[in-house]
Amino acid sequence: MKSPTMLVRILIVAAALAVGNLQAQVQTYSVILNGPSESPPVASAGTGVATIVLNIAAHTLSIAMSFSGLTSGTTASHIHAATATAFSGTAGVATTTPTFAGFPLGVTSGTYSNTLDLTQASSYNPAFITANGGTTATAEAALISAIQQGKSYLNIHTGNNPGGEIRGFLIAVPEGGATFGFMLLGLAGLAAANRRPRRA
Repeated sequence: MKSPTMLVRILIVAAALAVGNLQAQVQTYSVILNGPSESPPVASAGTGVATIVLNIAAHTLSIAMSFSGLTSGTTASHIHAATATAFSGTAGVATTTPTFAGFPLGVTSGTYSNTLDLTQASSYNPAFITANGGTTATAEAALISAIQQGKSYLNIHTGNNPGGEIRGFLIAVPEGGATFGFMLLGLAGLAAANRRPRRA
């Protein structure tokens, strides 16, 4: 029979594996959008921020963004991939065309949130599927790879700037929060393992 100390250590290892697996499956990316980040740069005072959550296990990509100060009304927004090098260059549209479903059009500021089902062809530009193996599974793998390698960007197109007025590359958010939580769990477990029962 295993000792209480050994059982606690086993639980700590199991928790570490679970946290590591969760971090690998759910990845968060931040995006800061502005005119100078377009290629070529755009003289716009418009700005935006977005959070992208990639859930590999659930095959979903969640987008939450806000933007303001654009020079004219919006005409489209989507994710492009994959650029030849990380955090630079241009690429074709990877996600829904002509724009994200439900994205606010004809406005200079606004907010947007949506979740794409990466198993559905409707989540992609048909040309992206064709260029990346011809199936949604191969398109999903290509998009995930581009995101993870820093070769994908989000942009917003406007009437004045049909090629894109503001954009930003997807940048991975450090997983320090989950790691710190696990450290506390581990310390608590070790403290419990070293605790001796009191004698009556």
